[in-house]
Amino acid sequence: MKISLIAAIATNNAIGKDNNLLWHLPADMKIFKEKTTGHCIVTGRKNYESIPEKFRPLPNRTNIVITRNPNYNAPGAIVASSVQEAIEIAKQKGESELFIIGGAEIYKQTIDIADTLYITHVDGTFEADAFFPEITSSWKQIEKRDYVQDEKNKYNFSLIEYTKTI
Repeated sequence: MKISLIAAIATNNAIGKDNNLLWHLPADMKIFKEKTTGHCIVTGRKNYESIPEKFRPLPNRTNIVITRNPNYNAPGAIVASSVQEAIEIAKQKGESELFIIGGAEIYKQTIDIADTLYITHVDGTFEADAFFPEITSSWKQIEKRDYVQDEKNKYNFSLIEYTKTI
């Protein structure tokens, strides 16, 4: 099973502040939906709770929420106590590509075991309290698509797919 991280990050690796996204990019949200629909997605509890309640769990995906709280209730989602347990659940479901969707702590725990990164690089530096881990030289860019800001998308951004080199 392929493990992929999918994230939108600013020039300074910022991904969020006060448990909220830093920007609204409908084109990026569309890409996220297209990539993850039909797959298992793994998220930390805080990131899951940052998704507006009316969109939880994310539809047409198996939502797996990681939390240390054994009594955590996430209706319509599967609760796991660790990244490893979440990966095992996805394997048991016959998943071909598991998507890690955040937040910062879950990305930090999984970047070294991931096979692919789907990163939306947002052209801007933002004040934040949550950051994506550094993308080191062990990752090679294999595809890049540039998007220009428009009336719906306030920032220029690039979608880059990386694969692990070692």
